[in-house]
Amino acid sequence: MISKRMEEALNEQINKEAYSAYMYLAMSAYCNSQGFLGFSHWMRMQYQEEVLHMTKMYDYILAQGGEVFLKTIEEPPKEYGTPLEIFQKTLEHEQFVTKSIHQLMGLAMEEHDYATQTFLQWYVSEQVEEEASVQDVLNPLRMVGEDKGGLMMIDQKLGGRMAPSIPAPAN
Repeated sequence: MISKRMEEALNEQINKEAYSAYMYLAMSAYCNSQGFLGFSHWMRMQYQEEVLHMTKMYDYILAQGGEVFLKTIEEPPKEYGTPLEIFQKTLEHEQFVTKSIHQLMGLAMEEHDYATQTFLQWYVSEQVEEEASVQDVLNPLRMVGEDKGGLMMIDQKLGGRMAPSIPAPAN
């Protein structure tokens, strides 16, 4: 059983994960409109991953006897700039999510909620992976700058990203 305070915080995180999904889907559409089909695909896969993160948290709240309260999702921007700018914004966003997950872990520790600490450890590890995967794209983007050939090579590589796997429900 989770406390009301933890339930509220986890519900807020669901909203952040939903916004993340919307933002990545908007980025996917933008990249597609700019002719970067590989970047678009990468962002579409990221969207799917965020939906899975949201669903995993939803399942956990219910498994712990809590209530899920879905809130309005803020509209994401429609334009994002160059591929480099897109991935810089992506890294900033993932760092924001990491901070939010760390705050949730702090609350779980404060409340001696060991089940939620164990559950959140997956998200802590996932955020390390998320930030690293964005850096893995940012680094070559910084190297190629605005070189069209380099951008097209990166675009082609990103088009091969595999769909995320579905995590098992928390219950």
